[in-house]
Amino acid sequence: MHYLHTMIRVRDLDAALDFFCTKLGLQETRRHDSEKGRFTLVFLATEKGAPEIELTHNWDNDEAYSTGRNFGHLAYSVDNIHETCQSLMDAGVVIARPPRDGRMAFVLSPDGISVELLQKGDALEPAEPWLSMANTGSW
Repeated sequence: MHYLHTMIRVRDLDAALDFFCTKLGLQETRRHDSEKGRFTLVFLATEKGAPEIELTHNWDNDEAYSTGRNFGHLAYSVDNIHETCQSLMDAGVVIARPPRDGRMAFVLSPDGISVELLQKGDALEPAEPWLSMANTGSW
């Protein structure tokens, strides 16, 4: 068996692509538009050939999708958790669970999908502003 992708539904494809590509740095690997089915599938990965996220955008849906904690989260390792979180925060992304321990943080996509960020290797030395930053919402 070979892992292929995780599918998440998105209401606003442009906002989702801005979050996953512009802010998190994923790359669009392929796209499929279905006029008959009235949907777009966009596949994203850290690099071509890596496991993918499939963003599914149903053209006629304007309502927010419900998200359940049973889904869990997506997870990515990062070179520097503090710099990554600062960059995301500067770009307007809410840090739901700050990296107070220098190792782990959670952010949310525009559709409320929880994304875990993990420090590669050993945890960084805990530092401000993360040490005193409270959690925001749930993840």
